[in-house]
Amino acid sequence: MAERARKKVPEPFPGAYYLAGAITVALMLLFLALGASLPPGVAGFLVAFVLGLTVSPRYVPFFLLAGVFSAVMGFLGREPQVAWGGVALVLSQLVVRRFVKD
Repeated sequence: MAERARKKVPEPFPGAYYLAGAITVALMLLFLALGASLPPGVAGFLVAFVLGLTVSPRYVPFFLLAGVFSAVMGFLGREPQVAWGGVALVLSQLVVRRFVKD
C-alpha cells in the first residue's frame, strides 16, 4: 500500500506555533490565578463561560445538556462553583449557537 504524502501546512510566519503555545500557556496561568483569587461561584462562572465559548457549534446541544445538569446538581448539592459554572456553560452555548456559524 502506498502511503499518502501529508502536505505540510506552512506557518503564517516563522515561530507562529510557538507564539500560539506561549499565549495558550499564559492564558491558562491567568485563569489559574483568577480562579484561585475569586470566590468559588464567580471563578466557576468565569472559567466555564470562557471555555464554553470555544466549543464547536456542532456540539452545542451536548454542552447545553451538560450545563443544565451541572447547574441543577450544583444547586441541589450546594456547590456554588459547579452550579454557577453550569449556568455559565448554558449561557456560553446560547451565545455560540446564536453568533457562531458552523
